Amino acid sequence: MTVGAWDPNQAQQADNFSIDHDVLKAFIALSEQQQLNDLKSTLNDDIKISQAPLMKLSKDTWIKTAESLSDEQVIHLVKFFTLAEMQLSGWEAGAESPVIGLVKALRLRKSPPDKELLLWIKSNSDNRFLPNGAL
Repeated sequence: MTVGAWDPNQAQQADNFSIDHDVLKAFIALSEQQQLNDLKSTLNDDIKISQAPLMKLSKDTWIKTAESLSDEQVIHLVKFFTLAEMQLSGWEAGAESPVIGLVKALRLRKSPPDKELLLWIKSNSDNRFLPNGAL
């Protein structure tokens, strides 16, 4: 399989996919180090292919995943997934974007994203569902 190739089993893969917290930590580190501008080059092909199902996990999965992360780590993942969807073929998510669940997790914690982050998301994505999901 090549990066960007259509996979008829993608939905089933998302259903059976489990989040690797070490991978999330690596994504957080990329954001902390401000290395998100060229994810096509930064991430190896194996990660781009094997982790694409992250983009199709449910909002509830992301809310639960965020429980073990700090607000700052969640914000770094919001930035990572916002840009990953724009830069990586096969990572398109629309209304299923992890950003929606992560933003919801922040709101549930009574730590809603600030206006600066919301404007950043809008200016760095053409996904009309970000950051709050379908109305």
